[in-house]
Amino acid sequence: MKKQDIYILLGVILFFTPFFIFKDVYQCYEYANHHYSLLMAFIKFAVLATFGEVLGLRIRTGKYNMPNFGILPRAVVWGFLGVWIAIAMGVFRNGVPAYLDRFQALQGINAAMIANFSFLKLFGAFCVSVMMNTSFAPVFMTLHKITDTHIMQTGGSLVGFFTKKIPFTETIASINWKVQWGFVFKKTIPLFWIPAHTLTFILPQNFQVLFAALLGVCLGVILSIAARK
Repeated sequence: MKKQDIYILLGVILFFTPFFIFKDVYQCYEYANHHYSLLMAFIKFAVLATFGEVLGLRIRTGKYNMPNFGILPRAVVWGFLGVWIAIAMGVFRNGVPAYLDRFQALQGINAAMIANFSFLKLFGAFCVSVMMNTSFAPVFMTLHKITDTHIMQTGGSLVGFFTKKIPFTETIASINWKVQWGFVFKKTIPLFWIPAHTLTFILPQNFQVLFAALLGVCLGVILSIAARK
């Protein structure tokens, strides 16, 4: 472990420690999470998912930053993506159980999703995860790949990212679809994201977006593996 890794580890510990030590800090988080949920989603993903990408870069190159990487534009993009994810989670979390509740054999699943753990809640969480990861996730992953490419092409500049038009047609054509389909879609969705988001939707609702943002750290590692491929 290098000196910079120790600094990063200490920074992570210092960032999270107040939430466990000081009750007022955690209560402020709970209040903001309840009253400003989308703003908090922006902040959570901007911080945690970007950290995941930085960690992925460290795994891939041995560095936490490099020219054209663009930590700031990545954080802004992740913030907006986080809002999109939070809304999507709400749509699928409420819509899928409501639809399943129409079937006689599954009646009660809607109520089970807000109750304590049960096998019915586990099945409901699994169904929500499957629907979200087989419909929303591929579109999200492709859009993230496009914005990631645009950040690199604009030199990692926040101004460049927002002032230069994203060449969607050219960028989509340049994606390595063998890796995008064969690894990102075909392997990570069924083997990691569906189980991970099943656990996410089992958790209390006020922790779900936070846990999804924490999964962004795992996403950074996954992206580093995909980049090597």
